[in-house]
Amino acid sequence: MTAEHESLAAPWRRGDGERRARPADARTAPAAPEARDAGPSVRSRVASALHVGRRRAAPMVDAAGARVGTVTTRLQARLRERARAQRRLSAVVWARRAGYLAIVGLVAWLVLASPVFALDPAEVETTGYGTVVEPADVSATVAQFEGQSLATLSTSRLADALREIPGVRDAAIERVWPAGLLIELTSREPVAAVPVEDGYAFVDSEATTVGRADEAPDDLPVVTIPVGEDHTRVLAAVLGVINQLPVELRDRVQDVSAGTEDTVTFELRDGPRVEWGSAEDSALKAEVLQVLLDSGQADGATVIDVSAPTLPITRS
Repeated sequence: MTAEHESLAAPWRRGDGERRARPADARTAPAAPEARDAGPSVRSRVASALHVGRRRAAPMVDAAGARVGTVTTRLQARLRERARAQRRLSAVVWARRAGYLAIVGLVAWLVLASPVFALDPAEVETTGYGTVVEPADVSATVAQFEGQSLATLSTSRLADALREIPGVRDAAIERVWPAGLLIELTSREPVAAVPVEDGYAFVDSEATTVGRADEAPDDLPVVTIPVGEDHTRVLAAVLGVINQLPVELRDRVQDVSAGTEDTVTFELRDGPRVEWGSAEDSALKAEVLQVLLDSGQADGATVIDVSAPTLPITRS
């Protein structure tokens, strides 16, 4: 090789034995070989960065996991405590309900089945017997209801049974706790005696028979009326007259007779006979008769006629 050739080849040599690229070739040479040489280095740097990131993230993940575990444990403990509290509350509620039911059952037993509230005939007080109602009949009727709870005792049934007793017109019943009753009777008081086959029947103002006797009573007027289809109307007229008399005057009436509804007459005890007529204007007739007797205008008279009350007549 000549010196000329050496000078031309010098630029292509390096001190370490590698060829140098020509300046022209360096400007025009492709960069791909250099990129290929740099590729492994980039990948290694990325891998290294990822590895470092994972190593740095691992403690954070572990810490987050620990926190999540702690929260979960606390939540579970809280839920268990809430469940226990709910069970305790349910137990208290059911215990209260059972207590209420027991109290209701005890009260129901005391009121409905206990002998404490059972009717005791000895605790029954009765008033209003009058002159014809037999106390023994009332006691026997009440005894039929002995032992029944006062709360469920049918007072209407007892009242109906009492009304079946001769002489009882009505009965009012009031409960007296714990085991008694207060019975108020309305008796059918007799106002007259009517002759019958076996003696005398006592009748009240409604012509209801309330008693009997073999002999005529001293304290009741004896009514004499014809026997027949009209005797009911005639008896009603006579009783209507007696009911209109004042008590003082009624007690003086001894005998009453009537052939028809319009011919009522009666005898006063130790006094004159009174011609009354019909039951019409009985209140006015009773007032006129009372004035005549009290004023002495009827002294010595054997008959007092008040059938026309505005024109009374006395006859000796």
